[in-house]
Amino acid sequence: MAKRRKIIRIDEEKCIGCGTCIPNCPEGALQVIDGKAWLVSDLFCDGLGACVGHCPEGAMTVEEREAGPYDENKVMANIVKAGPNTIAAHLSHLKDHGACEYHDQAVAYLKEHDISLPVGRKSEIGDRRLACGCPGSAVRDLPAPSEIGDRRSEMEPRPSRLGNWPIQLTLVPTSAPYLKNADILLSADCVGSAHPDFHRKLVSGRVLLIGCPKLDDAHFYLDKLTELFRTARPKSVTVAHMTVPCCHGLVQIARQALADAGSRAKFAEVTVDVNGKVIQ
Repeated sequence: MAKRRKIIRIDEEKCIGCGTCIPNCPEGALQVIDGKAWLVSDLFCDGLGACVGHCPEGAMTVEEREAGPYDENKVMANIVKAGPNTIAAHLSHLKDHGACEYHDQAVAYLKEHDISLPVGRKSEIGDRRLACGCPGSAVRDLPAPSEIGDRRSEMEPRPSRLGNWPIQLTLVPTSAPYLKNADILLSADCVGSAHPDFHRKLVSGRVLLIGCPKLDDAHFYLDKLTELFRTARPKSVTVAHMTVPCCHGLVQIARQALADAGSRAKFAEVTVDVNGKVIQ
């Protein structure tokens, strides 16, 4: 039965049929037919958008529409034919996007059919305490500064104000409990290194998410933040970025995501120069 879910959309006019998207869809949902890329089956498309950032023409986006339910077992039946490298790529894809339910289904399929996991993934079987088998991605609430103790001596290090983990936007599940009705700080990677009082002045009291709009996939960021804002309904969103022009893209992505999510969260912007001075 069809239901509304996220799924890939291909703009036929923009697509040049180069096929760059094909190897970046280990699920096998895409094919080039008559010189154009096509989504050949809704059942194979997980809607996570791994292929989107690889299209040189910007012909691929993620949209929400009526589509047949994604079927991990059918995807795995297709994937195992391609060998261990494709299996590993698929498992990494699911883990990196926090799709732990699909990941567990994929691992269960391999066990059921007596297919060995790719080297390096043995520990991922059956360990639900880890986020898809990766201990660094496990969702955690961290102790508040008051529980750590606030050191007043300038000779001693100041306590961390970090209250959540993970912090990388790519790794944070949109359903993470610490996001609900939170004050979110969306910070460019470099701000934490440039700002001398980053924790006390910016992180304190906020949920921290970090990313780089220049080096990472901006389309993925937009889709991820839209879903996050729609699901978590944050009270406020503060974007911290450097003065360099490419870094300002994070502001545009956040504003667009808030609009697309229909969020009324309070929005603020903090600009930091390379010497660590807050100029806005």
